[in-house]
Amino acid sequence: MDAMKTVKGWVREFVDVAMLFIAVGVVAQIIFGPKVPFFSGVTENLMGFISTLGSNGVVGLIALFVIVWVFSKKNTATA
Repeated sequence: MDAMKTVKGWVREFVDVAMLFIAVGVVAQIIFGPKVPFFSGVTENLMGFISTLGSNGVVGLIALFVIVWVFSKKNTATA
């Protein structure tokens, strides 16, 4: 049981770091333009994801709520 908690903790930390990289990539592309080394394509991928959710109507909205629920559940579990 402790091994599973350890792995879940690692995955949570990995997701937190990945979210920080996404945020840094978006900010870097906003400030320096779309050709930032290491972060190229972050905003295009993010916009593609958002447009996919938007084009699916209600299904996209439900998927967005599920994603937000998963991340909010993660935050309350660590508090």
